[in-house]
Amino acid sequence: MAENLEPLEPEVKRIKREDNSMGTNVLLSDAQDAAAVNEKRTVFVWDMDETLILLKSLLDGTYGKSCDGAKDIEKGVEIGKCWEKHILQVCDEYFFYEQIEEFNEPFVDSLSEYDDGRDLSAYDFSKDGFSQPCDDANKRKLAYRYRVIAQKYAQGLHCVLDQETLKLWDDLYDLTDDFTDKWLSSARALLEQCLEGDFFSSSASFHSSSTTSSCHKKGEKVNVLVTSGSLVPSLVKCLLFRLNGSIPYDNVYSSWDVGKLQCFSWIKERFGSTASQFCVIGNGSEECEAAKAMGWPFVMIDLQPGCWHRFPGLSLKTIKQYIDVVYPEETKDES
Repeated sequence: MAENLEPLEPEVKRIKREDNSMGTNVLLSDAQDAAAVNEKRTVFVWDMDETLILLKSLLDGTYGKSCDGAKDIEKGVEIGKCWEKHILQVCDEYFFYEQIEEFNEPFVDSLSEYDDGRDLSAYDFSKDGFSQPCDDANKRKLAYRYRVIAQKYAQGLHCVLDQETLKLWDDLYDLTDDFTDKWLSSARALLEQCLEGDFFSSSASFHSSSTTSSCHKKGEKVNVLVTSGSLVPSLVKCLLFRLNGSIPYDNVYSSWDVGKLQCFSWIKERFGSTASQFCVIGNGSEECEAAKAMGWPFVMIDLQPGCWHRFPGLSLKTIKQYIDVVYPEETKDES
């Protein structure tokens, strides 16, 4: 298997900001901090399972049953089992999951304060005596593992898997996409479109300066993933379902231990400003209630065929309509 990893070099200097609610460090870049003040920003907060991807509904037959006999339910179950088996295999073989399954973290950088920056190119993870991270020494070893996980995510599966294995994954992806009437590829396309769309109105004050950069004119767009699954399998699923091009590793949050409301609060602190707007897209009651508590619009995904809030079907235009209800034009145009 190909595991020729280059060191992960951050594009910008990173700093720490203390989150007093849980005593954890939320990492921000200098550029992100500046953008929080100077840019108009739209943050799309996505659920993963049964939203951007289909897995649980394949495994339990819910997806097939929702299609009123148009789908072979057993075929869907077999496809789901194949994904489940190979996701766990990749997690264990390449992402330390067998070692750290019991030590879930809410995001990759949550233990960065324990990482001393040691060169890990010759580090033997099988012989470092890692155990339950109750002390600083084992927290540092866990932080090392998450640093390597981040490297592998950032560099892509082609740096981890060989060509034969990649071909098997491509075939499984295509099979699943065909079975689900292009759910996977249309969801991925919308993710990409969200990073390109202009969600703020073109007010005179906003576009008055010809020297303003195009990024500033259009406003920054960000995709963030908040999943109820544990972090490592969620990162692996992002890679295998081809979501990593639109969702960087440090924008993936696991609500497994802390709940979605806490994750949303971290996201608000990280990206929020008077010129920021948020929209949550998911299929569950927890993210719906958390969005309501934050005062954010929520788009509910529905498996039922013919519904516009599914894939294919959900569009950037529909999402913008939800955003416009919560963030009226006069608010958008304020500086």
